[in-house]
Amino acid sequence: MANVVVMTVAAGIVGTLAIPAYAFAPGTEGPQFATSAETELTKAQAQSVEVPGDVIAAPVTKDAYAAVTGAEIEAAAEAAEAAAAAEAARVAAEQQMTSYAAGYSGPSVGDFLQNPPYPDFDLASVYNVATQYIGVPYVYGGSTPAGFDCSGFIMYVYAQFGISLPHSAAGQGAAGTRISEADAQPGDLVIMPGHDGFYAGNGQILHAPYEGASVRVQPIWTSDYYIVRIGI
Repeated sequence: MANVVVMTVAAGIVGTLAIPAYAFAPGTEGPQFATSAETELTKAQAQSVEVPGDVIAAPVTKDAYAAVTGAEIEAAAEAAEAAAAAEAARVAAEQQMTSYAAGYSGPSVGDFLQNPPYPDFDLASVYNVATQYIGVPYVYGGSTPAGFDCSGFIMYVYAQFGISLPHSAAGQGAAGTRISEADAQPGDLVIMPGHDGFYAGNGQILHAPYEGASVRVQPIWTSDYYIVRIGI
C-alpha cells in the first residue's frame, strides 16, 4: 500500500515538470500589460506645441509700490538746507536788530520831525546830508545811523528837513511826483520794485543795498525804475 502511494506522488511530480515552459509565461493581452499613452509618448519623435496668438496680449499686473528716486532725495535735501539757511538768516537778522536797537542813542526820525536841523529844504542839501552816511551797514528795518534799510535811509535823511515819509519804497514813491530822468537831480528818489535810493547823477544811485553791504554809490543796474521828486 505504501508503495502505491509513493508511486502516485512521484508520477505527479514528473508530470508537472513535463508541462511546457511557455505555459507559465504571462499573457500580454490583458489591460494591465497594454501600452499606455505615457509609454507611447516616450517612443514618439520630436513634439510641437501650438501657442495661441493672443497669449502675448494677456494682461500683466504688478503690485503697487512707492519708491523715492535719487533726484527726489537730493531735492528734499536741498529744500531742507534752504529752509535751514532761511531760518539762520532770520535769527541773525533778529540778533542784528537787537544789537542795533541797543547800540544807538542818537536822534530818531521822530526827533528830527519835531525839530528839523535843516528847515530850509533843497535837493542839493538833501543829497549832501545823505552822503554823510556812506558806509553805514544795511540792517533790515533800520532807520538810524546804527543801520539802514533802503527806505529807512531815505526816511531818516528827509526827516532832517522836516519831511515825513513812510518806511516803504512804494509809499515813498507815492509821496512825490514822477519826473523824467532828464530832469532828475541828486537828492531825487530812484524808485524800483521793492527798493529805492537817492539819485546820485550820471545814472547812479546812493542807497542802502542789501544785507551784508553798506550805504554806497553805484550805477543803476536795471531799467525798471522811475524818478520821483519830493516837495513838489
